[in-house]
Amino acid sequence: QVQLVESGGGLVQPGGSLRLSCAASGRIFSIYAMNWYRQAPGKQRELVASISSGGATNYADAVKGRFTISRDNAKNTLYLQMNSLKPEDTAVYYCNTPYGTNWLYPWGQGTQVTVSS
Repeated sequence: QVQLVESGGGLVQPGGSLRLSCAASGRIFSIYAMNWYRQAPGKQRELVASISSGGATNYADAVKGRFTISRDNAKNTLYLQMNSLKPEDTAVYYCNTPYGTNWLYPWGQGTQVTVSS
């Protein structure tokens, strides 16, 4: 079954940390770049971080230096380590990657991250 399952979100205080996971199935995970996205209430989905099949990474300016994207191809899993969290990081976080004019996977349910004191 082709699917993504995100997990690891929760409620954390400003300055705290979370590690998100994205378990992929149904595709040859290792050969594709993968991305983390987030969508805050009332806002459009935005790209947060990317990792190539070879491990090269890129980050949105808003998270650079605080977030780290990684992947374990043996486990078909994508990760996002989030440190020094801020209230503006509050959003539902999703993983996926473009595939032509579509997406490689159907969108998962996402994982809610709430940063609040």
